[in-house]
Amino acid sequence: MATEGIERNLAAHVNRIASAIVAEVGRAYFGQAETTEILLTALLARGHVLLEGVPGIAKTTLVKAFSRTLGATFKRIQFTPDLLPSDITGTYILDMRTSSFVLREGPIFAHVILGDEINRAPAKTQSALLEAMQERQVTIDGETLPLPSPMIVLATQNPIEQEGTYPLPEAQVDRFLIKLTMRYPSPSDEKRMLATCTREVEEVRPVIGPADLAEVQKIADHVHVEEDLLDYVLGLVQHSRRHRRVYLGASPRAALGLVQAAKAHALLKGRDFVLPDDIKYLAPHVLSHRILLLPEADLEGLLPEAVVAEALESIPYRKRR
Repeated sequence: MATEGIERNLAAHVNRIASAIVAEVGRAYFGQAETTEILLTALLARGHVLLEGVPGIAKTTLVKAFSRTLGATFKRIQFTPDLLPSDITGTYILDMRTSSFVLREGPIFAHVILGDEINRAPAKTQSALLEAMQERQVTIDGETLPLPSPMIVLATQNPIEQEGTYPLPEAQVDRFLIKLTMRYPSPSDEKRMLATCTREVEEVRPVIGPADLAEVQKIADHVHVEEDLLDYVLGLVQHSRRHRRVYLGASPRAALGLVQAAKAHALLKGRDFVLPDDIKYLAPHVLSHRILLLPEADLEGLLPEAVVAEALESIPYRKRR
C-alpha cells in the first residue's frame, strides 16, 4: 500500500476493510458495531483503549474476535494483587542445556493484549505497562527489547466493585487514547444471543494481517487536517482547563490523541480529510477520562463527560475564510 498522499480509491479500500472487520466481529460479539469501530480507530491511531463495564457483557469475547479479524497474535493477562511486573514483561531463565540465560517472553509480546481487570493489581505491576504502551518496548534486566508492531493494549476494569482494587494512576490513565464504557446489549441483541447460545460459535476469519495493518496506520498519518480544526481541538481542551469545577484539564497528549483519532476515524469512513463531526464524535471518548474534577464537584455528582459536553456546546467551530 502506498502512503504518498491518499488517493480516494485507497481510502475507500480501507473503508471496505473496516466494514468487513466489523461484520466478522459481529459473528461472535452481539453488541453495537460502533464498539468495534472505536477499537479500530484507536488501533489505527496507535493508541490503547480502557474498557469499562459490568461483568458479563462479553468484553473478552469482543477482544478475542477483534484480534482474530486482524490475523494478530493475542495474549490475555489476568491482573491480580499478587501479579508481578515480570509476569507481564517476561524474564531471563537459565537453559540447562546450553548453560546460558534465554528470554522467556511475557504476554506483553503480542499484537493485541487484553489486560483483564487491570485495577486489581498494585501500582508497581500496573506501571509495567507504561513503557510498553508509550514506547512500544520493554526493559528486562537492563536490556531494552522492541514489541511486535502493530500493538494495542485493551484493558478492562469493573466500575462497580471497588473492594480489593487499586485505582489507576493518572499518568497511566493518560496513556489510554480512548476510554470506552460498555453497556448492556440492546434487547434485540440479547435475544439473538439467547437464541444462539447452544449453537457452535461461528469461526471469526482474518480480514487483514499485521503487516498490511501497519501500512494502514501509515496511511492514517497522511489524512488531512485543516488548521481551523486544530484551533477547534485547542478550544475544547483549553475549555476543560479553564472550567471552574475542574482540578486538572485535558493534557496536550489528549489534544494530540484527539487529532490522531479523528484522522483514523476519517480514514475508516473512507475519507482522506477530517471533518468537525469526527472531532465532535470522538471528544467524549478521548477527553473525558483525562479530566479531574474538584472534590466538591465530585460530591455534587458532576461527571467529566458533562464538562466535555459543555465544551462541545459552547466552543463553536469556525471555518477560516
